Amino acid sequence: MPNITITEIFRLSETALAAHGAQPAIAAEMARAIAWAEARGNRICGLYYLESYCQQLKSGRVDGAAVPEISQPRASEIRVDAAHGFAQPAFAAALPQALQAARDTGIASLALRHAHTCTALGYFTEQIAKGGALGLGLTNASPIVAAPGGKTRVIGTNPVAFAVPDGQGGVAMMFDQSTTTVALGRITMAKAAGEQIPEGWAVDVDGRPTTDPDAALKGSLCSAGGYKGWGLGLMAEILAACLGGGILSKDVKPLKAPEGAPHDLGQYFLIIDPGQGDFFDRLSGLAEVVTRDEGARMPGAGRVPAETADVPEALWQQLRDLAGEPA
Repeated sequence: MPNITITEIFRLSETALAAHGAQPAIAAEMARAIAWAEARGNRICGLYYLESYCQQLKSGRVDGAAVPEISQPRASEIRVDAAHGFAQPAFAAALPQALQAARDTGIASLALRHAHTCTALGYFTEQIAKGGALGLGLTNASPIVAAPGGKTRVIGTNPVAFAVPDGQGGVAMMFDQSTTTVALGRITMAKAAGEQIPEGWAVDVDGRPTTDPDAALKGSLCSAGGYKGWGLGLMAEILAACLGGGILSKDVKPLKAPEGAPHDLGQYFLIIDPGQGDFFDRLSGLAEVVTRDEGARMPGAGRVPAETADVPEALWQQLRDLAGEPA
């Protein structure tokens, strides 16, 4: 398995995206998101998505030249129409204004609509934390989750991410997790590898637990913690779709399909300014308690992104092919 530098992953991803129709600034932002995920071992949100990005740029399912429209209807409310383009550049365009709104009012919301899938939410909330604010992010996705005890797909994996600044331009804590037991990509990767999945990950079309990834993909994923994860998934659905302006998960078409209607998803972020009080002192005290036991840590704290990533040979070849570079 080739070990590839993150710099090279960025370069080839940027080249591939530009070759398939993304404007230079958009290609660069999306390549940063891919490289960010690969540097953190999150292939599902990294190179795993590059081929579909390129295919959808060619088919027009995502607009590689979209110009986001930003509005501020109220002092603490930023809304962005991503114009059926990628979520990452739309978020980047609005983030400075949203951070300023949070500094001015204490808390601000940043809602994206008409957006492509955002893949790793942590990519967004980390930027909020590095901007000095606490960031909570939520999104919905294509329907793959039934209510506990049910069999009808209602919501997506609907992840939630949260990041906290350390007061010095870094991140004190960050997590990014789906509200299902596992991400959908874990099921598709198991199917591709011819492997079974653990019981508790999914149910089949009749609502019965299954260890067959194919039956799982035809059925539904399980919410993490049963009704507890289901509630969090519904929370993400309400904020991202009902409040943020995206379509409901039930109407989202398969995210990686090369052609079809735009994703039209919503992403919703709460941005909280910590103010001038003793927040960071209290945060430091909490971190001290958490890390008192050997091996315990604040989620995401002290994690150093890798400079290289192991890339499966087939994926490495695909990356070079998409970038139009010889083997």
